[in-house]
Amino acid sequence: MDMPDVCLGIRPARLCSQSAVDVTSFPMLLTPPPPPPSLPSLVGGVDAMDWSEMLERMYIRWAADQGYSCVITDRMVGEEAGIKGVELSIRGRWAYGYLKGEKGTHRLVRSSPFNARGLRQTSFAGVEVLPVLEEQQQQQRLVIPDKELEVTFMRASGKGGQNVNKVETGVRLVHLPTGLAVKCIEERTQQANRTIALQRLTAKLLVVLEEQQAAKLADIRGDIVKAEWGQQIRNYVFHPYKLVKDTHTGYETSDVSAVMDGALDGFITAYLREKGRQQQEARLAAPTA
Repeated sequence: MDMPDVCLGIRPARLCSQSAVDVTSFPMLLTPPPPPPSLPSLVGGVDAMDWSEMLERMYIRWAADQGYSCVITDRMVGEEAGIKGVELSIRGRWAYGYLKGEKGTHRLVRSSPFNARGLRQTSFAGVEVLPVLEEQQQQQRLVIPDKELEVTFMRASGKGGQNVNKVETGVRLVHLPTGLAVKCIEERTQQANRTIALQRLTAKLLVVLEEQQAAKLADIRGDIVKAEWGQQIRNYVFHPYKLVKDTHTGYETSDVSAVMDGALDGFITAYLREKGRQQQEARLAAPTA
């Protein structure tokens, strides 16, 4: 079975606490996990918003190189430069399997173009990666009790026709036990936006269940969710030297321009190999029946 399509979100943040990929080498990592037995927005300055837009361009170019379709489903432009946030819907074979290792905080070090003195600036952006699952698939894996949801409505923007900025058709959902939050504003009706928002929230919780190896929804620890969101996964150094280095695997390259143009296959391959090694060690360490 192919890995589902992916919803990738990028937000500016302050830190809180090229060879092709060989698919045949990672069959266990690129298939959906078996059924299990937004996080608060982090605001950065103009450099962080500019950095978020640079990451947006990087992932759009990567998707194009893979032959995937990439659609912007939500985008908030910064007042001076960059973006306050963006959501990309990427569709293609193994899309989620390849991109799930991109989740976390991406750190940029450079001479700021927004500083008259050209001082070195460190900026952060958070990347979130979620599988896009059909409603029936989600219901088979996880059902969120209504009492655990906080629902608020907002005025939408985008393709809403006469309803845009007039009727509160946008929907924001918060999972109270964990603090995970999502919103949907792109559809014309409140019900359609609520359905999509619930699908996104369920996808988030399924990812967290897998990461925390939790058996059920009540086992999720909200403090761990928040800590993982702030986990730094990659450093991009533009000045005083050029280097992009992954903190998970140690993979690095000095070809910063290629990486920002979407050359992520080396990082993806290294991540999948590391996860495969960890899974193999876990199987060997598991007691035999």
